[in-house]
Amino acid sequence: MTKMVTAVVIPIICLYFYWITRKEMKLNDSKWLATAEVKKEAVLTGEIKSIHHEKQRYYYHRYILVNELKLQTKSKVISAKKISPIRNNTKIDTFSIGEIIRIFGCWEGKHFHFTEYEVIQKNKKNEKGD
Repeated sequence: MTKMVTAVVIPIICLYFYWITRKEMKLNDSKWLATAEVKKEAVLTGEIKSIHHEKQRYYYHRYILVNELKLQTKSKVISAKKISPIRNNTKIDTFSIGEIIRIFGCWEGKHFHFTEYEVIQKNKKNEKGD
């Protein structure tokens, strides 16, 4: 009798934990993809003073790319972050020091979080061909 109970209970327990794991993975995948979604509440324009790229582990085999820029606006230097989930078809944005860009996003604490940007003026060194 105990062998029969064991033969039924163990597969049920395994299926239960498999179901929980799949549910958790789907939830974390949706959170991972949501890192690229930012409300466009504000607009900043400034010159890029420094750039820092970092690949970070988000969840097991999921990674994000964090681009941190220091922008010199008319009044002060602002730290801006662009966070993108890394997928097979991810296009990595290239920023250059000296470019003037306009970014669209929102404030999260002391950082400005953005996803969209447009280059207003290219780096003067790149334009001259140096």
